[in-house]
This record gives sequence, C-alpha cells and structure tokens, in this order.
Amino acid sequence: MIPPPNPAGNDHVLRALDLRKTYGTDDTLVRALDGVDVDFRRGSFTAVMGPSGSGKSTLMHCLAGLDAPTSGSIRLGDVELTTLDDRALTGIRRDRFGFVFQSFNLLPMLTAAQNILLPLELAGRSADPDHYRELTAALRISDRLQHRPSELSGGQQQRVAIARAMITRPDIVFADEPTGALDTRTGHQLLAFLRAGARELGQTIVMVTHDPVAAAYADRAVLLSDGRVAGSLQQPTADDVLAAMRDLGA
Repeated sequence: MIPPPNPAGNDHVLRALDLRKTYGTDDTLVRALDGVDVDFRRGSFTAVMGPSGSGKSTLMHCLAGLDAPTSGSIRLGDVELTTLDDRALTGIRRDRFGFVFQSFNLLPMLTAAQNILLPLELAGRSADPDHYRELTAALRISDRLQHRPSELSGGQQQRVAIARAMITRPDIVFADEPTGALDTRTGHQLLAFLRAGARELGQTIVMVTHDPVAAAYADRAVLLSDGRVAGSLQQPTADDVLAAMRDLGA
C-alpha cells in the first residue's frame, strides 16, 4: 500500500532565503530573482504565478537544482543545496525530486512501463510492486504500460510522466506548466490527481503555471513580480488569482 501522509504534515520540506539570481553586469544587469523568501510544507500543493519575466521559472529551476542561484540559501530539510557539487546535486534530483514537464520528456524507444521505472533503474533501486500498481491504476494507465509514447494520447503521455515523477516517492514534485499541452478535460483530471497526491499521499508539489484555473487546484498561490514575492493567496479561486494578477499588471 502507498504510505499515508507524514504525520508531521506541517514541517518545512524546502525553504529558500534571500534567493538571488542575476544575469549580465552593469547596464545589462538583469535581476531574475531579487531576494526571494519562500517555503513549502510537506503535503502542500503550491502554484507559483506571475507575469512574463517575473522570475517564476527561474525560481523553480533554482529550487530544483537545475540552475545555480547567484546568492542565497536553499534548504531541503537539513541539506543546503547551494553548497553541493554537481554530483551531489544529481543525486538529489534523482532520488528526492520528481519532475513533470509540459513536453513530457518521455524516451520514445521505451514503453510506458520502462519510462516510469527509469528513475529507479538509474538509482539502482527496485520498484515497490504495490506502489507501482496503485500509482498506475490511480492514473488510469494500467492498460497502456506496454505501449510506447507514440502509441499514447497526449493525456496518457502526461500521466505516464506523472507516474515517473512520483515512482521514487520524492520529497517534492516540480511541475512546469503541466497542463499547457492538454485539452481542458484532461488538464482538470491531471490537476485533480496532483491535488489528491498532496492531500491524500502527503506529496509536496510545486507547480509553475500561468493559468488561474490551474492555480485554483492548489492550496496556495505564490505571486512573483520583478523577481520578488509580491504576495500569496491561501485556498485561491480562479477569480482571486485573476484579480491578483491584474493588480500585478499581468
């Protein structure tokens, strides 16, 4: 069986303090992140939003160890990510983070099952059969596991990508515009599954999105503007998010 949520459900699993990311120098200096403080609690579902150029993708890439901040602190539990070398960061990304990208990033020569199990294979770990079976059943892809990505619909490919992200039971799943390539119905199903993953399985999810409807599935929306946190909304509705984005000039 998939384990229940961590009983210490309010503890911080990831925290950034005074996070800064700059590009260029002098007259060409761009402050993509300009002193961001943000934290994520275990079992939470957070949407990161902001106008184009606000720094939301840069923030996710830094939090996920895909890009190095110029300065500041990123702590995964007791581990300071900014002090780790490339090899250690690779291990963190493989073992403790899961990723869901808009473009799916499935390997075309592998079956759905092989794509899902790939992170475990790379880590030299065996799959928990019960976890694998329940995860694929919950995502409604049990009957598509022997098909290659070219034989799957866009929604099925995205659900395979989610299963791959969650198969290792990561501390955090990062989702970058996960509904951008999906039709409305499939997108809502995906968001409902992510929300259930946070509420029922204790999975921490950080989602970058421009879609107010998608953000309404989250427990919290963190709003960025000009590389800074401009506010947050608890239990946001689509109307709340639209109003907040208008206030930011989006």
